[in-house]
Amino acid sequence: MKELELRRSIIDHCRQMNATGLNQGTSGNISLRHGDRMLITPSAIPYDEMEPEMIASLSLDSDDGVWEGPKKPSVEWRFHLDIMRSRPEVNSVVHTHSTYATILAMARKPIPACHYMIAAFGGNDVKVCGYARYGTKALSIAVLKALEGRSACLMANHGMLATGSSLPKAMWAAIELETIARQYYHALLIGGPVILDDEEVEGVARSFGSYGHQGKQ
Repeated sequence: MKELELRRSIIDHCRQMNATGLNQGTSGNISLRHGDRMLITPSAIPYDEMEPEMIASLSLDSDDGVWEGPKKPSVEWRFHLDIMRSRPEVNSVVHTHSTYATILAMARKPIPACHYMIAAFGGNDVKVCGYARYGTKALSIAVLKALEGRSACLMANHGMLATGSSLPKAMWAAIELETIARQYYHALLIGGPVILDDEEVEGVARSFGSYGHQGKQ
């Protein structure tokens, strides 16, 4: 895709996040790999007012946060950048403060294998990364640790993030994560779910290769 189309795609997905309730206000952010650069939503710009030229562009080879564009990037640019630098298979990161994932993150409760779809995130649970203040290198380090062997995580007292090989896949994963978070939260209210064993989760993960649970291209 041409860069202008990628920028428009980011804006479209931001608006989708809010329209579906996956995010509120400007608290979420989205990034997308474009060659040796990362495109990311600007800081504090309402999605309905966002224009393609406002999307910030950062070099994946730089660690200083210098950007190109008229608006500064999201304050969370650092963990987006570090994820893409350390995970070459990741081309997009979606970060939101979705309600149920954030509730669990506030309680620092990882999501166990309460539903077979947990396998879509690369293991038998979705971890909660340690708390660090937003926008800091410490948060980036904590996120990378929680993402080891996983494609998504909860962020303590903060929210959640999901990754994907494309923006539609990352968005699909974010929606799926919030869905499982909501189901797990409600299951806890009636005594807690029965947890699937590791063997079953591994079997489900193998079946996903042909079943198509990894979202659209």
